[in-house]
Amino acid sequence: MVNKSETEEREYLAQILEKLKQSYREIDGKILNYAEEIQKEKQYIWENLTQFDAVEKAANRTEVQQKIIYGEKAKLQKRKITKLIDSPYFGRIDFTEQDEHENNVLYIGIHTFTEGENNEILITDWRAPVSALFYNFETGQASYTAPMGEIFGEIHVKRQYKIKNSVMEFMIESAININDEILQKELSQTSNEKMKNIVATIQREQNTIIRNESSRVLIIQGVAGSGKTSIALHRVAFLLYRYKGTLLSKDILIISPNQVFGDYISNVLPELGEEEIADIGFEEIAEREMGTKISAQTFEQQVSRLIDTTDEEAITRIRFKATVDFVKLADEFLTHADECFFTPSPLKINGVTFSQEELFASFRANRKLPVMHRFDRLTEIIIDKSNLDNGRTVKKTERNKIKNAIAGMFKFRTTMALYRHFYDHIGKSELYQPMDKNTLEYADVFPYVYFKLFLEGAEGDYRHIKHLLVDEMQDYTPMQYQVLTKLFRCKMTILGDGNQSVNPYSSTTLEAIKGIYPQADCVELCKSYRSTMEIMSFAQSIKRNDKLIPVERHGEEPLVKNCFSQQNQRNEIIQLIEGFLQSDYHSLAIICKTQPRAQELYEQLKETHPTISLLSFFSKEFKEGIVITTAHMAKGLEFDQVIVPDVNAYTYQTDIDKSMLYIACTRAMHKLAVLYYGERSGLMG
Repeated sequence: MVNKSETEEREYLAQILEKLKQSYREIDGKILNYAEEIQKEKQYIWENLTQFDAVEKAANRTEVQQKIIYGEKAKLQKRKITKLIDSPYFGRIDFTEQDEHENNVLYIGIHTFTEGENNEILITDWRAPVSALFYNFETGQASYTAPMGEIFGEIHVKRQYKIKNSVMEFMIESAININDEILQKELSQTSNEKMKNIVATIQREQNTIIRNESSRVLIIQGVAGSGKTSIALHRVAFLLYRYKGTLLSKDILIISPNQVFGDYISNVLPELGEEEIADIGFEEIAEREMGTKISAQTFEQQVSRLIDTTDEEAITRIRFKATVDFVKLADEFLTHADECFFTPSPLKINGVTFSQEELFASFRANRKLPVMHRFDRLTEIIIDKSNLDNGRTVKKTERNKIKNAIAGMFKFRTTMALYRHFYDHIGKSELYQPMDKNTLEYADVFPYVYFKLFLEGAEGDYRHIKHLLVDEMQDYTPMQYQVLTKLFRCKMTILGDGNQSVNPYSSTTLEAIKGIYPQADCVELCKSYRSTMEIMSFAQSIKRNDKLIPVERHGEEPLVKNCFSQQNQRNEIIQLIEGFLQSDYHSLAIICKTQPRAQELYEQLKETHPTISLLSFFSKEFKEGIVITTAHMAKGLEFDQVIVPDVNAYTYQTDIDKSMLYIACTRAMHKLAVLYYGERSGLMG
């Protein structure tokens, strides 16, 4: 057996580190050489520019560009080697293939590292097919799927390491799957400024999701703290590795709940050696499609309004437009509009008459196009058949005259008029209540966009996107998913948790999402890794999820304290902040119910604690340290310590309040304090 003892393992690590450092020096030298050569080439071109012909100019530009590409590749390799020098590998397996006698010793790390002319693999990338053995099996009989098929054999040795700053902190002989001791050590760490990679502690069920290549739509239902977003990002990293050259980071897009969350997760893919992927919000998509003439209430404004006031009529409108039945009604109406709202009359152009039947047949023949695009198509058909062009370019005025004549045969000229008529058509005109003439309620935004896609077509072009990630799936309505299916014709990973909706009046259940994507594969992540058992037990008393299984990691019982007055509560918060500053924790969140309350508390505390930051919908980045925010903004984030103030009967009483309180409490990894004055909220068990 190679490297039997821990001493031998440490000696082997020293050898690997020396080879990595040598590789780093060589790459650094290459980068310097490329930089010098590029500078010389540019100088040469500049000095001889007047003497070059077009071919020589192009050849010199190509040569410079090629060296720039080589230089960029070398820089990427340098970043990977830097990561490996810090932590070369985290696992080892000794595997013998069936009917073979040679024992393969594989050290598994974040990237591949090879040596020599034969490219001997010294470190195997965690995404390589053979690395699945480390995540899926104990010692004994095992198998993995390779490009040539299923490979069977036996694992003789399985080890796990914690290597940081080039030092082996510990080594564990692991006969079980991802040793609990390693997992506990990782989970007990304090939070970082950004989401971290989890390659060393990926569990078997998580590994199956990450390596899923076959699902066109994969739905991940994960409880609070199950790592669903991290798993989805690791899946992206795996797919980029698996389909290198055909799938690039620019081909992938994530729909993120806000810019802070987008910034929070931005570190994961670069840590894994991949470029960052672009993120976009649902509201950004809507703004692009709606244009500048129509404005709308935001999702945050809708939630804030519901928190501040109980508007039963608004709740009724929101609930109605957040159902699958609403989508069916809209589709039935648009089918009716397609069949009945185009009523052509004979059209005579250049002596050629186009009958009602002919125009209607052409309109129906192009039914896959948006209505107004069909008008363009009919215009071209008419110009062609009437010989209006006759060897000349048809004037824009003539073309527009024909198109306007055709458009006038459709009952509605604008999306807004069509959308308003829909409510009259279904006999529910009272359910359309714009905030003013050209400002829609948030509940109307995506139904309006859906109607616009039918009538006018899409403004955004997402055809280059090959994979779409949709996070916080429970906060999006069936109609929003219908809009997605119109705009994106690619593979999707959809993830979220039905227990963490910030607006239960418009949340979508897992069953409803399955109904929208009947061919989707669905997986559930029930184990929660983020919080201690004490914190999760408290959160479960607020909003029960019988499927949630907390990892057995213990800590302090949550502090639930009656402060008797708002002033005393503020003093208690200040004391808790002082305790945090004396601790080893890196992040503390004070999570309020509303943004105005968060702003108020921020103004009160920032003078004595100037490093405190306020996270709002307008924030663009996540900062560690002390932050004040709302449950709405905190979704998807995690903190070492959390304080939830104002948990009294007046502030927290409704279903939406229950969701907010549950989300706030489940952001805490190690320590939770729930404060109130007056009567304690009945939402706490």
